[in-house]
Amino acid sequence: MSLAAARDQRLVRSLSAAADRLADSRSVIVEGVLKRVVGLTLEAVGLQSQIGSRCRVVNADGGMLEAEVVGFSGERTYLMPTGEMVGLKPNARVIPMQRMPRVPVGDGLLGRVLDSEGEPLDGLGHLVCDRRSPINTPINPLARAPIKQPLDVGVRAINALLTVGRGQRLGLFAGTGVGKSTLLGMMTRYTQADVIVVGLVGERGREVRDFIDNALGPEALKRAVVVATPADRSPLARVRGAWLATHIAEAFRDQGKNVLLLMDSLSRYAQALREIGLAVGEPPATRGYPPSVFAQLPKLVERAGNGLPGGGSITAFYTVLAEGDDQNDPIADAARGILDGHFVLSRAIADAGIYPAIDIEQSISRVAGEVTPLDHQKRVRAFKQTVSSYQRNRDLINIGAYKAGSDPKVDQALQMWPKLEAFLRQDVHEPALFPASQQALASLFP
Repeated sequence: MSLAAARDQRLVRSLSAAADRLADSRSVIVEGVLKRVVGLTLEAVGLQSQIGSRCRVVNADGGMLEAEVVGFSGERTYLMPTGEMVGLKPNARVIPMQRMPRVPVGDGLLGRVLDSEGEPLDGLGHLVCDRRSPINTPINPLARAPIKQPLDVGVRAINALLTVGRGQRLGLFAGTGVGKSTLLGMMTRYTQADVIVVGLVGERGREVRDFIDNALGPEALKRAVVVATPADRSPLARVRGAWLATHIAEAFRDQGKNVLLLMDSLSRYAQALREIGLAVGEPPATRGYPPSVFAQLPKLVERAGNGLPGGGSITAFYTVLAEGDDQNDPIADAARGILDGHFVLSRAIADAGIYPAIDIEQSISRVAGEVTPLDHQKRVRAFKQTVSSYQRNRDLINIGAYKAGSDPKVDQALQMWPKLEAFLRQDVHEPALFPASQQALASLFP
């Protein structure tokens, strides 16, 4: 053997040994020590763990508290607990967990209510699932099937005037007390979908039970999965609850099923992200929201939509809370830019006793033109123009200042308004199927 060949072999053996040592070092669990607790953040030193991984913090009584790594700076690692921090003590052991969080998937989830960790809340025993799946990778946007089919949601105003496409992502913009949960319940019961996934993020605990018992109902619950993370849970749990609901919907879509995903609400998901960002020292920007919040919103929303051609779909509705009925709220403004349309619920319409209180003039479905014929689109435009003519002259009409014959369009709107109002009004327990909704609109504008 030549001297050069021997030198090359020694180099190969040296590199191989170095690679083995590096692999062994990565497999060794390097524990940390809890040094500081600031607000919702735990600071540990000596910990070797990646962002997004889980750790266990030993309590004073020997119990374990799970926490997730959310950042690091120098020798300090920042963690966010998933539960209560009662019982933590200085210099507590922080032990990395070798497993990454996995999502339970399968038909065993149907009819169940879960928390943000995928554990049952309904007292019906353990989950019987086919498998637990890791986090899915995003779909190539060019590989997604286009939106070509309308989706029947059972609401006349939406079916006829704001037609939803299968695989569309929409926002439901509303203030408090204007019938948002009621409309969600109607769509949950009447939408033609194989599976319904509901994510209740940051809601009051009372509303979780009320939504399941009344808005959803026992029949719809049989084909639904509910992920509930109430407002009293940690911000990390609320964020994970939103992602868990999305991952479950993705798993059913990958099985070729058509999924309806309802997320209530996107605003509270953003608020939880804000709490986490501020806790780890991120600078606040627009109305106290750190820049990372606006980067995370599209990452969540883009997971919904159609799958590969011939596969399943996720049609998603995200509720957006307009603080003080302000439609220019930063989260509402950001959501409008990343969603495929939005429905605005008006307090004035709700106060007039018209439910669902959808403001037709401010609402839009960006794929309606792709899933409806041209003659139907002409009727929709005629309906909106008539409503707009009436609303612009409403004050003059109410005080008797408008004289008949001054404007033919206003005369037509004044004559047709009782029929238009009846068309927009719908009883909660009365579904309006897609063909019937289309025919009702055609009867108003032949």
